[in-house]
Amino acid sequence: MKKLIITTVVYFLFTCVQAQVTIENLMSAPFPTELQSSVDGKHIAWVFNDKGVRNIFIADAPEFAPRKITKHSTDDGIEISGLQFSIDGSHLFYHEGNNSNGAGEAANPAYLQEKTGEIIWVANTDGPGLRKLGTGNNAIASPDGKTVLFSFKGKAWQASVADTSKSAAQLFEARGAIAELRFSPDGKKLAFISHRSDHAFLGVYDFTLKSLEYLDPSIDNDVQPVWSPDGKYIAYIRIPSRRGLLPFTELRKGFPWSIRLFDLTNNEAKEIWKADVGRGSVLYTDFPVSDNLLLWTAENQLVFPWEKDGWQHLYSIPAFSESKKSKAKLLTPGDGEVEYMQLSTDQKSVIYNSNIGDSHRRHIWKVAVKEGLATQLTKGEGIEWSPVNLGSQIALLRSTATSPGWPTLLKPDAGFEKIGTTLLPVSFPDQLLVTPSIVQFQSKDNLTIHGQLFLPPGYQKDKKYPALLFFHGGSRRQMLQGFHYMGYYSKDYGMNQYYASKGYIVLAVNYRSGIGYGMEFREALNYGANGGSEYNDVVAAGQWLQKRGDINNKRIGLWGGSYGGYLTAMGLSRNSDIFACGVDIHGVHDWNQEMKTWVANYDPSTRAAFAKIALAASPISSVDGWKSPVLFIHGDDDRNVPFEQTEMIAEKLRERKVYFEEMVFPDDIHDFLLHKNWLKGYRSAADFFERKMK
Repeated sequence: MKKLIITTVVYFLFTCVQAQVTIENLMSAPFPTELQSSVDGKHIAWVFNDKGVRNIFIADAPEFAPRKITKHSTDDGIEISGLQFSIDGSHLFYHEGNNSNGAGEAANPAYLQEKTGEIIWVANTDGPGLRKLGTGNNAIASPDGKTVLFSFKGKAWQASVADTSKSAAQLFEARGAIAELRFSPDGKKLAFISHRSDHAFLGVYDFTLKSLEYLDPSIDNDVQPVWSPDGKYIAYIRIPSRRGLLPFTELRKGFPWSIRLFDLTNNEAKEIWKADVGRGSVLYTDFPVSDNLLLWTAENQLVFPWEKDGWQHLYSIPAFSESKKSKAKLLTPGDGEVEYMQLSTDQKSVIYNSNIGDSHRRHIWKVAVKEGLATQLTKGEGIEWSPVNLGSQIALLRSTATSPGWPTLLKPDAGFEKIGTTLLPVSFPDQLLVTPSIVQFQSKDNLTIHGQLFLPPGYQKDKKYPALLFFHGGSRRQMLQGFHYMGYYSKDYGMNQYYASKGYIVLAVNYRSGIGYGMEFREALNYGANGGSEYNDVVAAGQWLQKRGDINNKRIGLWGGSYGGYLTAMGLSRNSDIFACGVDIHGVHDWNQEMKTWVANYDPSTRAAFAKIALAASPISSVDGWKSPVLFIHGDDDRNVPFEQTEMIAEKLRERKVYFEEMVFPDDIHDFLLHKNWLKGYRSAADFFERKMK
């Protein structure tokens, strides 16, 4: 007994020494993505990004002990995604590699002396047999598991899984960018979408006849096809064509979208449902981690997202109805949003995750579609996402306020069991982290803004602390009361924990135009390039901190990446009297230049009125007011916010003799691919704040 006690104490002391709140330790936990299950529920697979080393793990029922099937060992910046099991569960398909920039160069921040473009791979589920199938991404397996299709340079390609002597070949020749590949249930036909810039066609390729036809072509955009279980029908969404729309501007209503049904037996198309005019008339397509926006159940119900009541909810209609058009049935009532959906094993229910009833977390729900009965499967202090079917139980990813995302089993009794806990490093300081509290305050235009407040360990209310405001990117994001379900923001959440451990009060602001609070909050009036109304929330957050009484009002800083970098720059250029300094990570500084990244033919001279508003909403227009020091961090192969955005604002600051520092990552992209670059960036940011704030 004495020996056991001594051993336990030694282990505890060793763990405490190892688990310190350092940037390295906070970033030490592998981050899981791409969780998938086989149809029979006997296998699950996911990708672990372990300090930049990305590998695929498979776990088999019933023990679900993880085993690694790829053998990468370096922080090489090569992404792995697109995991999919074959129907019989014997093979796992995925693609490995990076996409290309406008010059056709695949991202290569590690300067590897080999091509880093995307390659389709297949592995046997039992481990051996790993081999390349072709160049491309978005692989889908045929129902018989003998063939895999994938996309490459906008075309559909085919490769044999069994016959290693055959090279991948283009499946058919067609105009447009071919995407959204969907095998028919018998595998004899392929539905796809041909994207043609301002319109898109639904097409079907017949493998037997080697023939191609377009179904129900129009001037609009047909997307998200789904086959009926018997393969006789295809349902799809039609989005009315609307020219001249610009990103980063509000869009609350438009020409209503619809759901159409094509009968392949009679070659007839008809509209079976149409959104109402006004709220919900615009389909919100940035629907996280869902394979398809249309699901077809075994009971011939079609499930889809709709914002009729101002929240992203799931609705259903019968695929076949005697009436001309069906009325949609609400499946997920309540104030909150649905972010993910997939059919249950029996194809009669939908499993989804949502913040209904818990605005700043995500939990798993299940709804029986025909009956319309929703049941909450997970509750409590955790954040759960990406559920997959395992028969009597569910696998999911789960985090808490003090522990990062991890593959987890949801047992039939609603208990949680982590998978592969030995893979979590002892250096991760979960016992030393704080749980942020949810706060809210009013912006000057009377909009309620929410955020997470991190107080330092050992907080004393009569002490004056330096403070940091954090702004997420997107802007279609929401910071949560725990480690985030996206790797980028899981790291940022960890950094907010780090700053709290160093004696800062940190407020993560969920500013307008983000998700989680309804359509009208997301589509905020005059947001972004149409006026920058989010800046009201930046000022309100700063003033809220100033009024607390526990803040050193001369030591309030700002930080954030992408859209968060934009708001950081706005704060420094407009209110250096409030904000002492900032860290601006790949932020937008001129909306008129940024528009060209997303709309190739954008020309400010032909949109003079809008261009004037966009310029006024840009930090570069108020640079004369910029007095506070700033650190810029940017990768020069950024495809979301071009490197020139930092170059142009730095030039303006040089002209005005405003102090700035810089950290540049050659050949890295927006979401830094190299773990070492995340560490360098975060270390330099922490050092910058230490020197300028303390």
